[in-house]
Amino acid sequence: MNTTPFSTLHVTPATASGPQRSGRDQPQDDATKPVRAPGGRALVLGGGGSTGNAWLVGLLAGLLEAGLDVTTADLTVGTSAGSTAAAQIAGATPTELLAAILATAPQRGTGPAGSDRGRAPARRVTDHMDRTSKIIAAAHDPADMRRRMGAAALDLDAASDGSWQTQWRATVASRLPSQHWPQRTVLITAVDARAGEPVVFDRHSGVDLADAVAASCAGGLPYRIGENSYIDGGYRRSSENADLAAGYGRVLVLSPLGGRTRHPLDWGMQLAAQVDELRARGSRVEAIFPDRHSEHMFGANAMDLSLRPPAARAGYEQGRALAGPLTDFWR
Repeated sequence: MNTTPFSTLHVTPATASGPQRSGRDQPQDDATKPVRAPGGRALVLGGGGSTGNAWLVGLLAGLLEAGLDVTTADLTVGTSAGSTAAAQIAGATPTELLAAILATAPQRGTGPAGSDRGRAPARRVTDHMDRTSKIIAAAHDPADMRRRMGAAALDLDAASDGSWQTQWRATVASRLPSQHWPQRTVLITAVDARAGEPVVFDRHSGVDLADAVAASCAGGLPYRIGENSYIDGGYRRSSENADLAAGYGRVLVLSPLGGRTRHPLDWGMQLAAQVDELRARGSRVEAIFPDRHSEHMFGANAMDLSLRPPAARAGYEQGRALAGPLTDFWR
């Protein structure tokens, strides 16, 4: 199929004591191999900012209304905005999540408060993209890029007033209908800011769900969990990290950014390379992208909260249209 084509939930936030983790459990690294069910199904939810999250929710709701529920996948992989969606569907139905987005009055703004809170969302995204693009251009390989991204984030943190951490956790927690990890296998990606190493959180990591999501979405300042700091999971390998679904029979990738990458193609970090790898290992893979009529709501406009309702509606219509063609693949 390969088509090219956050409203806040009102829940009780996690405890105000902040991030906690047990001394016994640690985040998984890429050497961890989740149990694979022969013929199992994997749902991969990619990053894409606030509008990307809304599109994912709308698409899942459209599929569900048309008779195809993909939220019961044996494995769900969430990255950045996709990690929020992965956590949200663990505690509420896509229909409920969509209704919450559409019920929110349109507004402009970004996420947590910061020194540039009053600036236009598109300008903030553009500045961030310019800054990180320079880091990518200077890097020698993916590992070097991750180390440089982590170091830059830590420098920003050192220059900040330290208030971001608490505000960001409260923001993320308020978006989750449940603060508990689901029993189904959910993997949430991040990158260790100091070591530059990829990290994968799951319910065995000893990390609260809200903290794992906050770390995966930390695109600017790093997010601290215990003694470690983490940055956006999109720097692990891609905005989708579909390679984590290796070994599953059917893999459905929902990519708000359309599979695009800012990394050199010879690094092999693009979604297309991951899809080729999955297929070479025997997986059937379908990747769904926003259609051309809604592409303008992503990228530079990804943090414009006023675009969340239309992005969700676009995803919903796309989901309803794709449910029939996807049914045989998924079931």
